[in-house]
Amino acid sequence: MSVTLEHPEPPGQTVDQEVMSSRVAAEAYVGGVCFKLGPPALIGAELEWLTVQGGSSAYSTQAPRPALDDLAAALGPHVPRSLAPGSPELALPGGSRVTVEPGGQIELSSSPYPDAQALSAALRADAAVLRDLLATRGIRTVSLAADASRPPRRLLELPRYRAMERHFAGIGPFGKLMMCNTAAGQVSVDAGADPAEVAARWHLLHVAGPALVAAFACSPRLKGAPGGVWASQRMRTWLRLDHSRTRPPAEQWADPVAGYASWALDVPLLCVRPCGQAPAAPKWTAPPGATFADWLSGALDDEIGRRPATADLDYHLTTLFPPVRASGYLEIRYLDAQPGDTWSTPVHVVEALLSAPAVVAEATALAAPTAGRWQEAAHAGLADPELRAGAEALLRLAAAHSGQAAEIESAAERCRAGRTPHDDDPGVKA
Repeated sequence: MSVTLEHPEPPGQTVDQEVMSSRVAAEAYVGGVCFKLGPPALIGAELEWLTVQGGSSAYSTQAPRPALDDLAAALGPHVPRSLAPGSPELALPGGSRVTVEPGGQIELSSSPYPDAQALSAALRADAAVLRDLLATRGIRTVSLAADASRPPRRLLELPRYRAMERHFAGIGPFGKLMMCNTAAGQVSVDAGADPAEVAARWHLLHVAGPALVAAFACSPRLKGAPGGVWASQRMRTWLRLDHSRTRPPAEQWADPVAGYASWALDVPLLCVRPCGQAPAAPKWTAPPGATFADWLSGALDDEIGRRPATADLDYHLTTLFPPVRASGYLEIRYLDAQPGDTWSTPVHVVEALLSAPAVVAEATALAAPTAGRWQEAAHAGLADPELRAGAEALLRLAAAHSGQAAEIESAAERCRAGRTPHDDDPGVKA
């Protein structure tokens, strides 16, 4: 799901008061912090699992969500401050940090590594450590991208999550389902060395998105979702949410840096953190439909009682959930969590497709026929012939430029046959 604020503010903390001067200054700031330029050199990943306390299957959520006290005790010094405000939040031995999502999902966020092979080795080791820690309190991770058994229930009571649930509840059931009952696998890569490379890499990650969603879709069942057959119920939740926040016209931006900065300021505020210097300001609520740009211009002076500071803009950026989020690097957020240890396959695929400008150009051309088909990818997945062909072609190209060719070729063959990742994992049916 991945909407966690990794270091939630302690109770009573106020935002800084370095007030932003203008929209031009704010857009320049967003461009600078969201797109760090430099030769692409690093890759990272976030792995997310549903969790249960009890039960015996790694592929079933027919057991209760874990008690938060037990989860905190199991994680010890690695527990995030969202559960234990005084925690040192120590990284696991491979450098991964642990976060907990609203419905009790648990996530490992890796350190950046110079290549996917080193990244995968470190994450596998940290995942094993995490499983051992959780087992001390009878808690298990579940390799599903959507919870097929339990209705959504939010465990974390942070003001951020209360505000999110309240905001999304006005749209439909998918907000709480996304927050509490889904799990994703994310890959993060450097933006690029210069504006031209950033634009090429950004464009590929969006154009290839639908084919890659189809290639790795494995969440056909989601408890509490309206009826319908979907290849990725997890992606369905995102497609049904606040479009202004989750679906920017990113493929149309010739300059992603300028486009992203302008879009970010025009997204409605999800919430406004309280500020000690403005006692009349709302606490964790925002005027309906009001954007960050409205706040910046002074249009919300009566409602909020102050102009936004840099810290407010930093926070607002964490409430944006596009398919690819710019956070200094590029977060690829549209992939389902994969069964077992197969999460490494999309990591290697992304690395390979971005490995050289010529590969980026070839991959972009291969993906062009299915660009923009997010809805069909989530709904039909590999049952759509065009998406299936696109997914296979991209994976074959990735295999030709990866040191993990056999792993990727196996996934390409699976796509050719129209099988999902779960179809090829014997543990799912065990």
